[in-house]
Amino acid sequence: MTKTRSLLLGLAALALSTPTAFAASFVNGSFEDGTTTGWTTGGGFRGSTPNSSLTPASVLPGGALNSDTGTRSAVIGTSYVDPNLGAALGTTVYSGNHAYRAEDTTSGGYASAISQTVVGYTDPTIFFAWKAVLENGGHSADESALLRITLRDDTTGTDLVTRTYNAGAGGGGVDARFSVLGGLYYTPVWQIEQLNIDASLSGHTFTLSLLAADCEPQGHTGYAYLDGFGSVLPPPTTNVPEPASLALYGVGMLGLGFARRRRAKKPLA
Repeated sequence: MTKTRSLLLGLAALALSTPTAFAASFVNGSFEDGTTTGWTTGGGFRGSTPNSSLTPASVLPGGALNSDTGTRSAVIGTSYVDPNLGAALGTTVYSGNHAYRAEDTTSGGYASAISQTVVGYTDPTIFFAWKAVLENGGHSADESALLRITLRDDTTGTDLVTRTYNAGAGGGGVDARFSVLGGLYYTPVWQIEQLNIDASLSGHTFTLSLLAADCEPQGHTGYAYLDGFGSVLPPPTTNVPEPASLALYGVGMLGLGFARRRRAKKPLA
């Protein structure tokens, strides 16, 4: 009996001393800390740079247009309301308590970018979510407000997800993801991007980069929201029941009230 007990205690001690085989999943790229830890941010004046030459790298540290650390951008919370579209844009945080707004919400001819690299990625999927607001000033596609997103496989040098939209005249620079209000093209619904990591991609290094820019003539705004970068897409932020749920809840409460009345009126035996 004593030997058996000693063996069990020894196995328990070994189990406690052995590192776990499972690492925590990569969730939301650190925004939930209320910071940009792990990200690289930057920005600068785009000047006369056409959209065809404007990339995240050009305004991130070391880029030809970089002049700041992204001071016009910010981590935002669930109480943040888009100042140009308000309720029309909907939530500015996809999930949890924080998201990131790239570039400010006014005009001025500036661009801002954010980027993060994950090394040796082995989770089965990678997600991110975005929204954008691009003001249409009637400019050409190469001059107008711009959004550019890239998820790149650095191991192979391949762009796996690319999204490029501009607010050029005629609406040719956007697609069905966007609605229009006044002179603003915007995405009222969070756009969810998903990449499945199969055997051919497992263990690779990936970089997500997002750039948002005002128009080149400086009179129109362009900005974007980024959230949910990770291996597990969390549920969307919501604190209000859907109308159908409220109706069912009301019917249920009404039925409960009737049942209580019947019980109260029932004579004692």
